[in-house]
Amino acid sequence: GAFYYFSFTSSNRRAGIYNVQRNRGGVSGETPTYWRSGSQDSLEELALDDYWKEMEVIQYSVDPEPQEEVQLRVAEEGEQEEAWLTEAGLATLFDESASDGEDGMALLSTLTRTQAAAVQRRVDTLSQTLRKRSKPYSVPNVRDIFRPVPAHDTKVSGARPEVRRSNGQGVSSEGGAETETDINLEVSFSEQALSYREDSKVTLPVSEADDKLPDFKLLRDKTGMTKLGDLSPSDMKKVHRLVLIEMSALFDTAGIELKTHKPLKIKVKETGLFGVPLSTLLEQDQKRFPGTRVPLILQRLISHIEKEGLDTEGLLRVPGVSTRVKAVCHDLETKFYEGFFPWETLKQHDAASLVKLLIRELPHPLLTVEYFSAFTSVLKFPTKKQQLQALNLLVLLLPEPSRDTLKALLEFLQRVIDHKEQNRMTLNNIAVVMAPNIFMFKGFRRKISEQQEFAMATGTANIVRLLIRYQNLLWTIPKFVINQVRKQNMEDQRKMNRERAMKKLLKKMAHDRVKNDTQDRSPEVDNGIIRVQAPQFSKVSMALQLTEDLQASDVLSRFLSQDSSVSVKKEDLCLYEIGGNIKERCLDGETYMKALLELNPTAEWVIKSVQR
Repeated sequence: GAFYYFSFTSSNRRAGIYNVQRNRGGVSGETPTYWRSGSQDSLEELALDDYWKEMEVIQYSVDPEPQEEVQLRVAEEGEQEEAWLTEAGLATLFDESASDGEDGMALLSTLTRTQAAAVQRRVDTLSQTLRKRSKPYSVPNVRDIFRPVPAHDTKVSGARPEVRRSNGQGVSSEGGAETETDINLEVSFSEQALSYREDSKVTLPVSEADDKLPDFKLLRDKTGMTKLGDLSPSDMKKVHRLVLIEMSALFDTAGIELKTHKPLKIKVKETGLFGVPLSTLLEQDQKRFPGTRVPLILQRLISHIEKEGLDTEGLLRVPGVSTRVKAVCHDLETKFYEGFFPWETLKQHDAASLVKLLIRELPHPLLTVEYFSAFTSVLKFPTKKQQLQALNLLVLLLPEPSRDTLKALLEFLQRVIDHKEQNRMTLNNIAVVMAPNIFMFKGFRRKISEQQEFAMATGTANIVRLLIRYQNLLWTIPKFVINQVRKQNMEDQRKMNRERAMKKLLKKMAHDRVKNDTQDRSPEVDNGIIRVQAPQFSKVSMALQLTEDLQASDVLSRFLSQDSSVSVKKEDLCLYEIGGNIKERCLDGETYMKALLELNPTAEWVIKSVQR
């Protein structure tokens, strides 16, 4: 069970130099003293001491049992583009027999110019590859498919509004000037990046001072923010396709090349807690507790650490005792699900070591093999704002199990940082010790050179900083994506209406037209009254006078005040926008109802209880 570890001295650590030595067992006797950064906000080179120490701990904690590791494979020429177009719902562009034809055309009609260019680039690359293989290949010209958005159709288009200024900044929907720390969700991120590139005299990435991370905020929109979990599965499928295209367009616009890795199939543990795939953990948990979204073992370890107190100095930095941690691992594997594990005996640093072990021993990385290189490339973007926008899109692309687990982990890390005055664990300290556990998964650790390792130390620590610091922003679905989904749904409705009309008699068609004309009227025609349904409760409906200031939270408050039999708390209720140009959307409390009605005049409004 030989393994490698890194040895270093104080002087060569600061230069980023270390030696790789071969060891055949044994653990270092005592835990060395750790140097801690005196700065609360800057990630200085010296602060990476903790990174190298963490790497050493990781190497020592490797299970001596040989296990098959994930092997990364770069997609072959053309294979990456083919997989990308298929995932984007555009397989019909290279395979006329693909089943996504109609959906693909509706999707293409909503794309911005940068998104369209991203699709065209991959179609062209695939076309050239197939010609080299001498395969017959006929593909429609994508440029002819992209329809320009009519000038008057600005409410639900994904097109780029003329809000750019010479400095690359924009104007918010409320009319105020957009500042450097405002995240504009209405304009495609790749379009914003293009404006930045065109307007900026600097073409190379600009190094921003890391002394302070900016207080970014999302520009609020009257039609409300949309978070992950707010939409129906069918609309989320559209979101995924659009975000994949937008993410690629953003990287293309910034000139950042992405090579997609694919994991080769390997044999993995099919049961247990540590070293098993995330999907396996959740399957085991869901048999016992249906609906579990975050592994129970992770939830239980976090709750134990928090119960014992987050004031413990060096929490997550100071490793647990190696022999004891391994013994606890064994006990958890055999006793956790039966409920016999003696939690009262688990020490704080051992529990923290187990959290890190659980994450890094996943056979496939938490950030997924597919998007791993994209996450590690985020810092190549020239501004913090673009880095944040890229992270936002990448988080949206993660599979649900990875996304939910990452969210639980980041929320826990923030709670640890909230106690930094007592535990001495600042954002930097946490980022430095967590980076190797999140990024240095098994199949990757042994493949990197010394120079790559040092570059990754600073890079991955900075990415973890951004993930923790801005986690409240990263689970938001940008409005420009929602608008593109709305537009696709409108195309789908038109198609359904056409098909329905063909099957009906002229008289019936005329009747439908009259009915549709009535449905399409603006809500103001009905004397400004909206009707809210609540089929789950005794008060099944409620009429409300529409005003400029009426928000979704006001609707819930009035419902609760009128139905005294409801025992549900307000935070456990949600007002849903259903139908029209969206399948279903849980509204955030600050949504202005009149503005949303103008965007979706045929929607219905339903109050339902929701599990947060």
